[in-house]
Formats: sequence, structure tokens, C-alpha cells
Amino acid sequence: MIDTVTIEKTLVSNSRISELDMENIQFGSYYSDHMFVADYRDGAWSDCRIVPFDDIRVSPAMSVLHYGQSVFEGLKAYAGSNGEVLVFRAIDNFLRLNESAARMCMPALPEEIFMGGLKELLQTDRVWVPTDEGTSLYIRPFMFATDEFIGVRPSDTYRFIIFTSPAGAYYSEPVRVKVEKYFSRAFPGGTGAAKAAGNYAASLYPAKLAQEAGYHQLIWTDGLTHQFIEEAGTMNIMFVIDDKVITSKGGETVLDGITRKSVLELAREWGYTVEERNVSVREVIEAIEKGSLKEAFGTGTAATIAQIAVINNDGQDYQLPPVADRIFSNRVLKELNDIKTGRIEDRHHWNVIV
Repeated sequence: MIDTVTIEKTLVSNSRISELDMENIQFGSYYSDHMFVADYRDGAWSDCRIVPFDDIRVSPAMSVLHYGQSVFEGLKAYAGSNGEVLVFRAIDNFLRLNESAARMCMPALPEEIFMGGLKELLQTDRVWVPTDEGTSLYIRPFMFATDEFIGVRPSDTYRFIIFTSPAGAYYSEPVRVKVEKYFSRAFPGGTGAAKAAGNYAASLYPAKLAQEAGYHQLIWTDGLTHQFIEEAGTMNIMFVIDDKVITSKGGETVLDGITRKSVLELAREWGYTVEERNVSVREVIEAIEKGSLKEAFGTGTAATIAQIAVINNDGQDYQLPPVADRIFSNRVLKELNDIKTGRIEDRHHWNVIV
């Protein structure tokens, strides 16, 4: 049981829900009526409030603009089969946010503020949770430095915000990915395990080059040797080779994905051999050539399971088995979707009911 937090509410006079085309929801393009805000000053979080979604005042000297103290999370709420709103594994997002904040020298957020603010915001904007198959309400909590000071030091003040966005499918088709062997996402001792804004900024240019070459995303390799696979775009990556579910081991260069953990837990329950270890590019390519690689897919909040159709390595495209023939990833996608929407029993107690 967590302590309650007092939340002041200022509501919109007219909802914008009528502007949303529920039949054509593009990911990240629409925003719900309200947002939750809390401020950190004098060593404590305070002034918790729900206000209309709107622009925020930013000083040109605000330290986040210069030194990048910013962390965020992504999670989803679903319309349950019994009319409730279900949020998938929210406590894991809360814990990871604080782990990221610690790495970026930012203050911890109390659980009662994260969870209390999240629940109150979802109750306030409940009508924004779409109900069609394959849709959800994407939730973006984030924290950033707010000192109006351009000296290089950790900020003394911060702001935490949660806003939400109705979402459809993230990828409309299986993705084509390219193995990246020059640019790096993370290094030992760096911020790769934190969900920090700067990590994503650094990935944009190499991803742009891959897209110009005809690929949706990159497979990131380790920054020291470029021999071992770490992530795929903004997702964790998994392979099914000889009926084993294999993925890169966690650590300081790989984000501890919540969907990743869920997939691996289900795989073990179903009797699959699961290996969390270094996965070399050579091993994956040889498995494709021998026909022992059955499946390759990304895991993440936005897409849940993103099937990989093509892997490009050193200029050569390798076609992967048809998605329809993939037993494990199709089964785990259905299982997770059924849990998230309340169609089957949530035996792991992953959902938060609002």
C-alpha cells in the first residue's frame, strides 16, 4: 500500500476527444486533454496537479536544453474486456525511471507521486482510451532539469510530467534492419542502461542513414568490437535458434526492457530454453545460412513484438522465415495482448486496474 498524494485539478472546459479519428490513430500524433505535473525544489517533490495539456514555459537558460538531464518512460493503458482500464506493468516503469534518474544525477520520484498521478490522470481522461483491437493509450512519464543556470552542474530543480496519447500500431509491417558496425549506441561506463533522452538523440543520425538505404532500423552492436548484438533500434532483440530463445544479456549497455522481461518469463513457463548471453553477429548469420534461425523480432512497449523480415550484414540482405510460420513470437504476442486487455487471467499480476 502506498501513501496517497494530494492532487489539485484544473480541467478543460471542452474536451478535444471529438477531434480524434478513432479509425485512423497515428502513433504519437494526438494528445489527451490533461497532463499530470509535479515539481522538485528545496529537496522535495510538491505541487502535484492535473492541468490541461498545453505548452510549458521554457527559459533559454534552462539547464536541460544545454546539458541534457532528461529521462523518460513509455507504457500503455488498454481498454479491458470488462470495461476497466488496464495498465501493463506500471510499477516496473516507475522503478526503471528512478534507476535512470540516479544515473543522470536526478532526484528519485516517490512511488505515491508516480502511481497516484498516473491513476488520477487516467481516471480524468478515461474517455481517451481507445477500444478498437490493436489500439491503446500510450503513456509518457518524463523528468527534466529546470534550473535557469548555464553552469555545468546537476540542476537543483526538476519537473515531472505524465501525458497520454491514443495509439494505433507502431509498425504496419515486418521490419528490415541493418547491422550497424561503425556508429555505437552505448559503451561500458556510459548511459546505455538508462532511458535517457540523449541516448536517442545520438541514435538518430545512423538510423537516418539506414532508412535512406531502405531499412526501417538498425541492429546495434557493442561499441568496443562491433561483434556482438545488443539492441534493435529502440527495442530489445530476440532470436529463436534451434528452438532456443536467445537474447543479449542485460547490463550497462542494454536497456532493461519490460516487454523483454515479460517475453522471457513466458518463454520459460512454456518450457523453452532461454539464453541471456552475448550473441555474435556471426552466430546469427550462420544460423540463417544453416536454416536453424526460426525467428527474429524486437520487443518493446510501442510495438510489443516487431517481427524482423530482413537482416542486412556487410551489404548482404538475409531473408528470414515467413512471419506466419513463427510459432513462438506469434504465440507470445497473442498471450501478452490477451493479458493486457483482460481476455485471459493475469496470473502474474502485471496489470494495474484503474
